[in-house]
Amino acid sequence: MSNLPPSGEIPRGAIRFNTDSNKPELWDGSQWAEFQLSTPNLGRSVDTQPGARGLFGGGNTPSKVNTIEYINISSTGDGTDFGDLTNTTAQAGGAASNTRGIVAGGYDGSARTDVINYLTIASTGDAADFGNLTIGRSGLGALSNATRAVLSGGYGGSPAAVRNTMDYVAIESTGNAVDFGDLLGTNNEMTGCASPTRGIFGAGDVPGDGTLTNTLQFITIATTGNTQDFGDLTIATDYSTGLSNSTRGIFYIGYTPNPASNIINYVTISSTGNAVDFGDAFSKSGARSTTGAASPTRGVVAGGDSPAKLNIIEYVNISTLGSVAEFGALTNFDTSTAFGLSNAHGGL
Repeated sequence: MSNLPPSGEIPRGAIRFNTDSNKPELWDGSQWAEFQLSTPNLGRSVDTQPGARGLFGGGNTPSKVNTIEYINISSTGDGTDFGDLTNTTAQAGGAASNTRGIVAGGYDGSARTDVINYLTIASTGDAADFGNLTIGRSGLGALSNATRAVLSGGYGGSPAAVRNTMDYVAIESTGNAVDFGDLLGTNNEMTGCASPTRGIFGAGDVPGDGTLTNTLQFITIATTGNTQDFGDLTIATDYSTGLSNSTRGIFYIGYTPNPASNIINYVTISSTGNAVDFGDAFSKSGARSTTGAASPTRGVVAGGDSPAKLNIIEYVNISTLGSVAEFGALTNFDTSTAFGLSNAHGGL
């Protein structure tokens, strides 16, 4: 079979199947070129190759830890050791680009920290110092797109108080965080999710005295400025978990006035309006302080406090409703208030 038919007889971009090589080919205007096909090996939880990877770390076990584990989101199985943070911390905020994870703030058992760590998601190994938050605090909400991470609210500063602060960092650089704007009000223990353009923060303990909120608020990630009202969750909650693909945000409800809640809500990120019921969590009924990571198809939730620490990992299919299934378990620890991040979430 000739690889050089007369140009002009075949339009650029035409595709054929070469029966000699048994491979598809593309006409580039001067020659037939073989397709270069590459599929990451995501079938095993111990896979060390790049792909749709979720990381969970830090948290209360009940002592504060610096441990990090990872999973392959498209498979099922137990967590695998990744490395360690530079500090022990719980209630830190986790966000990521396709290549790099950011872990910011938290509580080390004696003080609210302003430390920001970074790590390379496709490899394994210990985190490194990135810079510092504008105010050291725990209970941050976190979200990101491919270039920028935004970290909101939390408890800390001097004097220590619930904050309305939002910081941001350029993920692929290093350096200190910069002021982004303000939340609609002070908020601790909130959660976040995102599309490539818009971020949504929701839920939380507004004054820090156990008064919970169902408020959702949004930002445009590429700009700076204050949040705007999005709508409401179906129930007031804190210690919840946010997950998303590029169009749908999921809020895995945490602590409520009825701690036995197993509610999951969802919203359409590009719109505004109140959240709608997604379905129920099964193995984590009554759990709070979970953490999560997402791919375009799947949201994974790990750990929690019910009230004992949990090592359970479960998942939902983001585009469907009500389908919750067992994924595996964290290997090294039972934990709550850990961070979660992925290299394939809805903001990328």
